[in-house]
Amino acid sequence: MTNRTIEYTDKYTPLTRVEIIEAVQQTMSEQRMQHVLRVEETALQLAEKYGADLEKASIAALIHDVAKQQEDSEMRDIIISENLDLDLLQYGNAIWHGPVGAVLARRQFGIEDEEILRAIENHTIGAPEMSLVEQVIFVADYIEPGRDFPGVEKAREIAAESLSEAVKYEIRETLKHLIEKQQRVYPRAIESYNAWVAE
Repeated sequence: MTNRTIEYTDKYTPLTRVEIIEAVQQTMSEQRMQHVLRVEETALQLAEKYGADLEKASIAALIHDVAKQQEDSEMRDIIISENLDLDLLQYGNAIWHGPVGAVLARRQFGIEDEEILRAIENHTIGAPEMSLVEQVIFVADYIEPGRDFPGVEKAREIAAESLSEAVKYEIRETLKHLIEKQQRVYPRAIESYNAWVAE
């Protein structure tokens, strides 16, 4: 997979990288865990290229899908108990696991850094404004080497040239996909599109 490991500094989490991996592994299938490790590797490459904080990118990448395979009922409870946007309840796991993952990052991993939390929260639909680390996680999740869908090669080519252009491409393609499938679009996804893509 990768020989690169980041030594954590205690600045963002009391846990080591290995401890985070062990904890995250308990929450998901082996297949999903392999995806997470590929996202981390891709995020580190992007962070290095575009000057984002490597430690933050590693932590956010490792935790980004921590809620992905949680029971829907548990996720609903967290959305309600944490006073998250109740509009979320009209959508499903694909949208929920970002915001719920950010809650778990704070609760279970002791993470208080807003940039890391936002990167986890916004990794599926983006946000009107995204920091460098948020952009890195958003793009890395989309283009990691295990991904195979129409347009992913183009996304990789764009990401090699410009991180922000890759964000735009991904937001546009995701929205297009939802519309083609006639699926509900979470309003934040439209806000992201208006902020990043619309002229």
